[in-house]
Amino acid sequence: MTRFQANLLLTLVALIWGSAFVAQNQGMADVGPLLFTGVRFLIGAAVVLPLAVLEWRRLGRAGRPLSRLDGWHIAGLGGLMTLGAVMQQVGIQFTSVTNAGFLTAVYVPLVPVLAWLLLGQIAHWSVWPAAAGCLVGAFLLSGAHQLNIGLGDLWVAGSAIPWALHVLMVGRWADRMGAPFLVACGQFAICGLLSLLAAFVMEPVHGAGIVAAAWPIAYTGVLSVGVAFTAQVVAQRYAQAADAAIILSSETLFAAACGYLLLGERLNTAGLIGCGLMLACILLVQLMPLVGTLRRRQILTTPSN
Repeated sequence: MTRFQANLLLTLVALIWGSAFVAQNQGMADVGPLLFTGVRFLIGAAVVLPLAVLEWRRLGRAGRPLSRLDGWHIAGLGGLMTLGAVMQQVGIQFTSVTNAGFLTAVYVPLVPVLAWLLLGQIAHWSVWPAAAGCLVGAFLLSGAHQLNIGLGDLWVAGSAIPWALHVLMVGRWADRMGAPFLVACGQFAICGLLSLLAAFVMEPVHGAGIVAAAWPIAYTGVLSVGVAFTAQVVAQRYAQAADAAIILSSETLFAAACGYLLLGERLNTAGLIGCGLMLACILLVQLMPLVGTLRRRQILTTPSN
């Protein structure tokens, strides 16, 4: 696979994730957020399971089986995923697909901020204006300029915290284990089981509701959870990390486009400005570190007179 083909595959991943906001919104008409999340993540785990089994056997033949600590790490990732997915799903009931897509993207600049606070990794200077800009963009997008911040907006924005922690931890733990499919399948299964157990306690669970929401559940379970994550893992073997981050952040644009085409959602002038500001900040936090790297390389390679 060439770098260009990998970037195309990552664009498909972003399209699937962005369009999934529409399916998540429509699925709420028939089932509760916990039940929806539980079923779709168990479906996603089933999709990745064959690859996880092959990986398990490969690690066994290589004499590198996963340890008990690895299991706890996977469980922790599943817990963070449960918090992020459930909070996002609850919020989608009370906000638009466009708002949900852009507010979820707050996790992109939040990841390096948490890396600095929790792991002592020094953040690039561009992180701070990007993080502030994302907050201002979310303020404009959610209608806060009219002092009317919706409950759904707060839920979706709050979900960015566990999502950011998940992104931060999965990068450290999955790389050390060398088992991306086992990590994916395990965390999906844990997220699905926890959400489903909570659904039986807190929501009405009816088979008729699951049948009525079958298409949204299947779409988000098979494509958004299972296929898109697997495609991301495959593509990032051949794509530059900076390219992947920028392309995947475009899920916010696809969410807005799908909300416009499929649900007839429209943004006012302030909302459009908020969208543009958030996208600019997402790109800023990814591109500015590259500018410094390229400048240093140019200085090192330029012959002195």
